[in-house]
Amino acid sequence: MDKIVDLYLNIPATRKKWENFLAKRGITNFSSREVEVIDHTFGLFDDQNELVGTGSVAGNVLKYLAVCNQDAVAGARFNQLVTVLQQYLFNQNIYHSFVFTKEEYAASFAHLGFTELARTETAAFLESGTPDIDDFLVNLPQVANQASQQVAAIVMNANPFTLGHRQLVELASRENGLVYVFVVATDASLFNTKERQELVKAGTADLDNVLVVSGGDYLVSQSTFPAYFLKSPAELIVSQTAVDALVFKNKIAPALAIKRRYLGTEPFSRTTNFYNQSLVSILSPEIDVRIVERFSTKEQIITATRVRQLLKTDQIAAIAALVPASTMNFMLAHQQDLQKRIKEGMNINGN
Repeated sequence: MDKIVDLYLNIPATRKKWENFLAKRGITNFSSREVEVIDHTFGLFDDQNELVGTGSVAGNVLKYLAVCNQDAVAGARFNQLVTVLQQYLFNQNIYHSFVFTKEEYAASFAHLGFTELARTETAAFLESGTPDIDDFLVNLPQVANQASQQVAAIVMNANPFTLGHRQLVELASRENGLVYVFVVATDASLFNTKERQELVKAGTADLDNVLVVSGGDYLVSQSTFPAYFLKSPAELIVSQTAVDALVFKNKIAPALAIKRRYLGTEPFSRTTNFYNQSLVSILSPEIDVRIVERFSTKEQIITATRVRQLLKTDQIAAIAALVPASTMNFMLAHQQDLQKRIKEGMNINGN
């Protein structure tokens, strides 16, 4: 009878055996960005003490799941591993989980109660438990007769909210009856999630037709789009951007009657460039995608990256030309704390 065993990947021999097992089944990405975020790994061993299956969890995401079905009932080992992984999450009081997997495994996860959110030719993204995407959507604010209005959306990290962000929102506000500004919820930036959302709200408070909301787990989140937060190979970025775009197109836009999405050009970020290309390719023509040139001041493009660099080098006065007064006031009030985060290693060169 197969037995479940904890695998400790910090033990070199265990790590090597685990990698060899996965590599034979086509899983070969063992980069530190993928492996170091793993919270726990289980192994499934047969009567001969051979490794016949493994699965890991990272946060609320199931990863590195593979089984050998030789001499076993088809699906039995897969089901046993997924059940153990979910039980592990339940014990951590995590009742909502995701899996980003190869397309051919989507049906197996669906058989265990996972709901498919998006699928490409090579990958599938599914979720299980609650609160799920329906709960996320039903809790977003809506206005009367929303379906008959021109509704647009912008997704931004706003790390921090700049005059460039502000001008993009202003443009969308002028051209549409209602604008959703989704603020990325993943807490992996210099300005934390609560701070970024409050800065966007403060910086757009005078625009009556703008709703600032959290992107939750579904818009450029650590679950749908981990490559947004860490340097990644091009093929991984392409796959994740496609999944993120499909979740927006098939789930979020229809529920909120969103017919238009605004993007800013990205002269410096390779990942955001991939993302923009993917959005244009997947959302059009059903959703009108408008790419707007980055705004500039004194012939210098306004970027949040530039603001963070000026903060790091203590050029606070120069920031005033790049951000709204609300953002500037926050930065002056929290300057020491923000600079401390940078000194303690917070990356300021990403998104």
